[in-house]
Amino acid sequence: MTKNLDKEGLSSIVDNYQLFYVDLWGVVHNGVSLHTEAIKTLNEITKKKKDYILLTNAPRPNHAVKSFLEKLGMEKEIRDHVFTSGEAALNYLRKNLLKETFFHVGPSRDFDLFKDFKKNKSERIENCHYILC
Repeated sequence: MTKNLDKEGLSSIVDNYQLFYVDLWGVVHNGVSLHTEAIKTLNEITKKKKDYILLTNAPRPNHAVKSFLEKLGMEKEIRDHVFTSGEAALNYLRKNLLKETFFHVGPSRDFDLFKDFKKNKSERIENCHYILC
């Protein structure tokens, strides 16, 4: 069932669910400051003994995003729920492609995510096992 939460808010359904997936960017913060009402909502979810995961498509390991959120003033108890697409990529690479050669497509600022795989980076696309974007 679809329900518009604009008027009633998340509190109108929180008792119906055990787990909430919450987008981080734009929902919990705007890149400059935390959204106060979102933080209050996460604290209320915790008080009701429900769980949540703060998802982001940031190409960074979890610890990098947690550090950024700490600088914004987010409490550790909330930061501990962060999971990034970068972390998901790292987990997959470590498990399946740790020793394979790759070609990186993307800005160099994002390559720090893959520093553990630096020795496997190829400068030529023809010499790689996979492409990492």
